Parts: sequence; structure tokens; C-alpha cells
Amino acid sequence: MYKVVIIGSGCAGLTAAIYAARANLKPIIIDGFEPGGQLTLTTMVENFPGFPNGILGPELTEAMRKQAHHFGAEFRAGAVTAVDLRKRPFKIEAGKEALEAETLIVAAGASARLLGLESERQLIGRGVSTCATCDGYFFRDKEIAVVGGGDTAMEEANFLTRFAKKVNILHRRKDFRASKIMLDRARANDKIQFVTPVVVEDVLDPSKQIVEGVKLRNLDDNKTSILPVHGLFIGIGHEPNTKIFRGQLDMDETGYLKTHHGSRTNVEGVFAAGDVQDHVYRQAVTAAGSGCMAAIDAERFLEAQSH
Repeated sequence: MYKVVIIGSGCAGLTAAIYAARANLKPIIIDGFEPGGQLTLTTMVENFPGFPNGILGPELTEAMRKQAHHFGAEFRAGAVTAVDLRKRPFKIEAGKEALEAETLIVAAGASARLLGLESERQLIGRGVSTCATCDGYFFRDKEIAVVGGGDTAMEEANFLTRFAKKVNILHRRKDFRASKIMLDRARANDKIQFVTPVVVEDVLDPSKQIVEGVKLRNLDDNKTSILPVHGLFIGIGHEPNTKIFRGQLDMDETGYLKTHHGSRTNVEGVFAAGDVQDHVYRQAVTAAGSGCMAAIDAERFLEAQSH
């Protein structure tokens, strides 16, 4: 039986662990499918306060991990396969292990949807990115591409024109899911060019560990071509890692957990932090802030229970 179990080891989970451990709650952190979360998929992080020269994403995660461990947090490898939140203590299954928790902090994150290409996977953090606000700065005066046809893609493309010389929006259809206002804004931007209807078949060139271009197939005539670009941003949305909580925790229509009064969910004693409940900001610093809130909320909940 543990006082606090934290699901997820990204920025939110690790910050929650640091706070809970310093409160002497001896938290257990279950790493999840992506130990370290989204930060491990990025190279240089330049917008996290306190690092004037930037810090590598995996390095920042590792430092937080050590900090949590230093204060007494314990880590468990593996992903959670089932939870029972009907009564306290909550039951959590991770691999072959079954844990009981007085409070639960869900910081399982959201995974960026990818195209599913091997070359894309090899070049993540080396010219392929899922976050314009994180990585746009590195493409100053370069030609780049954004894949997607929704608001995410339009927003990313508009943001990237602050840095890039030219932004190509690649989409499989001639019409777009994006809202009219976002689409109009992108169409009015003279740095943005629309390339449709195309699918990305390959990203060049993993052997050089840099992006040099994308291989496109035109869906009208089936012809292939190479578009030379220095960066590729995937703007096809995120998937919150909340499947195992369906039917137990309140979520919106896209699967993000609903929180109220800070980090509280609809189940007393269960708190949510980071990208699992935030589809608006999705930054390392906001995830860390919500992890802090969740740990303080859990500590106060436990305190109230003991009186």
C-alpha cells in the first residue's frame, strides 16, 4: 500500500514526484510506455526557465529523475495495464505487479500522432518535430513543411513563419478540417504554400541524420516528387494516454481528462497533471507546474483524511 502512486515519468510526473517525496509521502512512479515523456523526443530545450544556453530534453528529464530519487521517490519500469478506481485504496496493475494506492496522480501524457514511417522515427529530434513552439527557432531562414489539415497544422504553420523562410502545408485532401478563421489566416500568410492532395511517403535522409527533403505522392495522378525542405513538423494531433481510465474518470470527447479545482478529477483522491489533461499549452513548464499542483492537492487530501 502506497500513499501516492504516479503514473507517467515526464515533466508532470517527475515534478509531482519531487514534491510528494519532499513531503515525505514516498511516492512510486510507474514509468509508462515512454519513460521521460515527450521531452525525450526533442533535442535542445531552450524555453525551460533556468537554462540560458538551453538543455537537451533527455538531460533535463534525467536531472529531474535524479532529483526525485534523491528525495526518496521510487521508480518502477513498465506500463499500467489496468486500474480499479471504484474505491480506495485504488488498485493498479503494471506488468506482473499489483499496487494499492491511497492517492493516484495520473501524468500519463499524450503521444503525438505520427505518420508511421521508419525514416520519420529515425529523424525525430533531428529535423522531424511534433512541436512548433519547442523547435521552430532552430529553422530560422530555412524552408520547412508541416503535415496536416486541421487547426493544429494551421496554427503550427503560422507560428513557424516567424522563423522559416517558407512553410509548405502538406495535406492528403484539397479541403481542410481546420476552422475557417485558422485556414483564412494561413492562406493570407505569404510565407505559406499549400501542397495538396499529397501523402508523405518518405523523409530524406536518415543516413545523414538530417532532413533534406520529403518524398511526396500526388493522389490525383499517383506521381511522386521530392520537395527539398530542412525540417518536417507533424501537425496531425495528439492522443492522450487515457484508454485504461475510460468509464472511470471523466474525459472530454477527445479523451483528455477533465480536472476541476486544480488537479482534481471526478474521483476523490485521483489527480491529473500534464498533457493528459492539457490539450492547449502542452509545454514542459506547464506540465511541471500542474505536476506540482497535483502533488500538493494529493498531500492536502491525505492530510484531510487523517483527521
